Parts: sequence; structure tokens; C-alpha cells
Amino acid sequence: MKLSDLNSTWRVAPGLRVLWLCFILIVFLPFRIEAAADTFSIASDNPNERLTANPVHDAGDLTLRDAINLALTLNPELAAFAKEMKALEGVTLQAGLFRNPELTANVENPGNIKKLSGDINSPDSVSQEVVQQLTTIRIGQLIELGGKRAARVDAALLSEELAAKDYESRRIEIMARVANLFTEVLAGQERFRLAEETRQLAQTVFDTVVRRVQAGKVPPIEETRAKVGLSSTNIEYEQAYRDLVSARKRLALMWDSANPQFGKALGVLEITIPPPDFELLQQRILDNPMALRALKNIEHRKALLKVEETRRIPNLTLNAGVVHHAQLGGTTAVASVMIPLPLFDRNQGNLKDAYHRIGKAEDEQQATELRLKTELALSYEAMSAAWNEINILHDEILPGAKSAFNVMRRGYELGKFGLLELLDAQRVLFQNQVLYVRALANYQRLVNDIERLIAAPIESVKPGSEAKRPLPELP
Repeated sequence: MKLSDLNSTWRVAPGLRVLWLCFILIVFLPFRIEAAADTFSIASDNPNERLTANPVHDAGDLTLRDAINLALTLNPELAAFAKEMKALEGVTLQAGLFRNPELTANVENPGNIKKLSGDINSPDSVSQEVVQQLTTIRIGQLIELGGKRAARVDAALLSEELAAKDYESRRIEIMARVANLFTEVLAGQERFRLAEETRQLAQTVFDTVVRRVQAGKVPPIEETRAKVGLSSTNIEYEQAYRDLVSARKRLALMWDSANPQFGKALGVLEITIPPPDFELLQQRILDNPMALRALKNIEHRKALLKVEETRRIPNLTLNAGVVHHAQLGGTTAVASVMIPLPLFDRNQGNLKDAYHRIGKAEDEQQATELRLKTELALSYEAMSAAWNEINILHDEILPGAKSAFNVMRRGYELGKFGLLELLDAQRVLFQNQVLYVRALANYQRLVNDIERLIAAPIESVKPGSEAKRPLPELP
């Protein structure tokens, strides 16, 4: 059938086009529908879409676990480390592959393919045979000797383990940063609550002063003083609000959210865990992913040294093929073996480099352990000081400040104390309450830092001394 016949048939029977179109729709439409359904299912399983629909992520109360899960899922810095791990899997795959064979085709004296005629021993035939076309086809295979492939695979696998340690180290750092920012939000909420209560208290004092001024019991200047004190509490209230808004934004940025889309941060700022024994913490410091990575780096450098040592052994190349004689019409088998002679280059420079990098990795491992132990010692001393500060504030200062303010307020109503004494007692109470909140937040941040260093909850370490008693709610 010719193309013109097809065109004529198409023109003669235009109804076939409709039938053909219906056939296409019947055959391919179910596949399109199934593919669309699969695409919708995959889109619905997207973790980003699930998190967007999560009520915790959308104007709901937020717990520390929710914040950490959001950061670990959506933080781009951690995602980059995960992609690096995937990329190194490809490096390991490539390291274990065999070398490809090589195909070589060689043609000498192309075009001289005329058959010999007459006496083949004549000088003309001999000269014609010398310049005849020769076609050679060879297949060559490089054979690596000395365990090169196994050494490369071992080094690549250790690179994957190093990347896993980097990922785990950054994961713990992000968790610690989220915990610190979450603590700042909790402290900001508590300070905002205290500022609001102090403002209401100052308003009550101001109303009391106004009534006493109207009754003629105190001069009008005390109303002005009380109003100044009320304005100061309003400033503290606004500052606490701004600090809380800033802390909430910094926390939301950990999961790449420009605006906080959660309500209240749920958590307890008080902690009843005293500082554990320093010796126990120092023993756990070796479980930090950074310390484990330093040890793994030494193994990796030793594996790279092994790779360089295997390169001292030359590889073997085998070639096999056939030679075709165009004029004689026959073929001849050929084979060859090629091996480099290590006379000058015996990989001396790379061996020296790999050997000294092992020593460098050992020094880096010792430096990493020393840095982690130094950070632990500093954090532990600060933690012990913060624990003592919390107990002093809770057991001595805050009860005294609160009692003094109540006595001053009652005494002022009875005319036994002046307004300045009352305002001073109010200011001292508020300042010590803020100090208590800051001490609690500082202690919690130090706990988070120590947990980052030991890569485990601090509850898993046996305490060195029992707490005096569980701390009650903030006074």
C-alpha cells in the first residue's frame, strides 16, 4: 500500500476518524485517570502538606516535641546533610563497580583489498601482500590487582558513616537550639504574665492612693508618684510583650516559618533535676556524635592509606582479538598482556600524604575531646551556680519580698507607711520575680547544652545529690 492510497482512503471514509478517536479514548482514558489518581495520592502523602494541615502547626498550642519535629522535618540545614548522605551512597556504588572493557578497531593500509593473482611468490605479489589492508579488532579488560576495589569500597563506606555522624551531630544541635528557643518562649510567657499581674497590682495601688488623696489623708503629690509607678509597669508590660513576640518568631524560624502559627507554648519552666555528678557526665561525653565522628575519621584516614598502598601494585590489562587479511582472505588470532613497570612512580607522594593525615586525624580527635570536656566543665559550673541561685531566690528572697510588699500595702492603707516605701517594695518584688524566671530559663538552657554534649537526656545520668524539694509553681 502506498502513502497516497492511505491518504485517499482517509479522504473517502472520513467516518473512520471518529471511530479511531473513540478507540483512542477508550484505550488510553483509564490509564490517564489511574495516573491522575496516583499523582493525587502521592501529593497527599507529602509531609509538608500534612504539616500544613496539622492543627499544632496552625494556631494550636505547641509542645517541645511538636517544635522539635517541625524543625527536624522542615529545617533546610538538616535537609542538606540528608542529601549529602544520599550522594555518598552513589559514591560507594561507583567505587564497587568493575572497569568497563575496551573495544579497539585498527585498520592498516585501508583500500588495498584487491585479491592476489598469478604466481603468489612473484615479487609483485609479495609487494602487494605487504601493503594489503589489515583489520585488527581487540577487546581489552583492565584487571585491578592488590585489592584496589575492596579498599575503595571500604573507604567509601566509612565516608558514609562520617556523613551519618555529621547528620546526627547537626540533628542534636538543632534539637538543642529548638529547646533553648522554646525555653525563651516559656520564659517570655512567664515574664509577660508577671508584668501583667504587676501592672494590675500597680493599678490597685494607684486606685488606693487616689482614694486617700480624695479623702484628704495624703497630699496630692502622692497621686503623681503612684501614676509614675503605674506608667513604669506599663513600660515593663510592653517590653515583656515585645520580648515574647521576638522569641516566638525566632522559634518559628527554626522550621522556616516567617510568622509564628501556633498559640501558646506548653511546658513547665521549673525543673526539679539537680546537677548530676560531673564524673558521670564526663564519661558520657564520649557518646557525643562529634567525638564518635573524630574516631571514625581516624578509621577513614587509615582506609584511604590502604587505598594508596594498593595503588603501588600495577594493574594488568589483557587484550584479545583477531586480524583479518583482506587479500589473503584469512584471519589470525592475537593476544597481548600489558603491565606498567613501577620504576619511577610508586605512589610515594600520595602515601606520605595519607600517612600524615592519619596523624592529623588523631590530633583532631584529641582536640575534639578536649573541647567537649572544656565545654562540659564550663556548662556544669554555670549549671551549679544557677541551681544555687534558684534555690536562694525561691527559699529566701521571693518569700521575703512578697511578705514585705503585703505588709507595706496593708500598712499604707492604715497610714503607717509612706508611698515611697510601698512603691519600692513593689519594685523589689517584681525585679526578684523576673530574676527568678531568668534563673530558671538559664538553668534550663544549661541543661539543654549538657544534653547536647552527652547526646542523651540528663535524666539518664544518676544525680549526684538529691534536690532539696520539688520546686512549686512560680510565686
